[in-house]
Amino acid sequence: SNYRGILNWCVVMLVLSNARLVLENLIKYGILVDPIQIISLFLKDPYSWPALCLIIVSNVFIMAALYIERKLSVVSSTVYCDLYVICLVCKFWGVFSGCVSVGGVMALGVFTVLFLKLYSYRDVNKWCRESRRAKARTLSRSHSCPSVHKANGTAGYTHVSYPGNLTHRDIYYFIFVPTLCYELNFPRSPRIRKRFLLRRLLEMVKCLMAQAPPLLPVPLQVPNHFIWLIFFYWYFHSSMNFVAELMQFGDREFYRDWWNSETIPYFWSNWNIPVHKWCLRHFYKPMLVKGVNKFTAQLAVFFMSAFFHEYLVSVPLKMFRLWAFLGMMAQIPLAYFVGRFLRGNYGNAAVWMSLIIGQPIAVLMYFHDYYVLHYGNAAEGVAA
Repeated sequence: SNYRGILNWCVVMLVLSNARLVLENLIKYGILVDPIQIISLFLKDPYSWPALCLIIVSNVFIMAALYIERKLSVVSSTVYCDLYVICLVCKFWGVFSGCVSVGGVMALGVFTVLFLKLYSYRDVNKWCRESRRAKARTLSRSHSCPSVHKANGTAGYTHVSYPGNLTHRDIYYFIFVPTLCYELNFPRSPRIRKRFLLRRLLEMVKCLMAQAPPLLPVPLQVPNHFIWLIFFYWYFHSSMNFVAELMQFGDREFYRDWWNSETIPYFWSNWNIPVHKWCLRHFYKPMLVKGVNKFTAQLAVFFMSAFFHEYLVSVPLKMFRLWAFLGMMAQIPLAYFVGRFLRGNYGNAAVWMSLIIGQPIAVLMYFHDYYVLHYGNAAEGVAA
């Protein structure tokens, strides 16, 4: 009944069988992951990296959101719409006009997170104003100030009520904590655990090094899939827990058991909890309240997710091919097929197959198009 020894044997055999491949690649190619080269990439041509501009523009949007909330009785709420449009246009123009691809992805990622956070900040304060005006004593979860949650311990922080939350300290704390959904009173941890913080930091460093392996003579889907898994662990477990511990943020539910997914919708609702909560709270449920049926609302959520996936890939690469968008929209018929015809382990295997095969195909298509667009003529000249 206890197979732990067999599992350890499998791990040992896996390590030993791959050790030869590692040694062969080291002998043939040498050490290709050079930390100096990674640092020089960030330092090379600093003007093409939107570092200072990113900081300045981000703070402008944060201060503008806080000012609008404080003066909303004077300023029209439609100003928020203008703020969101400017945010999207600025990050699009800044990246498309000359940033390197890696810097562009980082810049767009930061501005997208900021956009979602400010949207949540607007919604929650709007619900609080409505509740305050109605002098409601009971707070509804859907259209009121969120209640205080208890998670990972509490630390004697003062309970804040609207409009006492409209401070620089409050909005900047929300900007830096690893969540997209704003609350007046976040769950807080009692202290910063230094050993926990150090472990997460070491994991972040190790995972970053592991995400840049030498080119191996194996099919594309295998290294791509492992890199994706390492990225997931680095971002959703190590990095988010590191930031949460540093900020004494108590809500650590960044993902659930998506690896046990037997359906496509279960995977998408459990592998990225911060985004899932934001979509559910600020996009899906408001559509249901307005009378939209569930299927149409789910399609709208997938469409928005597909848009942002394509947005975060095409703009830094400065080419529009819609592979990420089409890949996301293809999840809809796949979800129907898996949910209708496959169950249990078969459904779980289908989810894993879509992850192992689907992503490398999209990566290969972007790589092919980018190479043809930038190096196609040179390659033809060499061939001639």
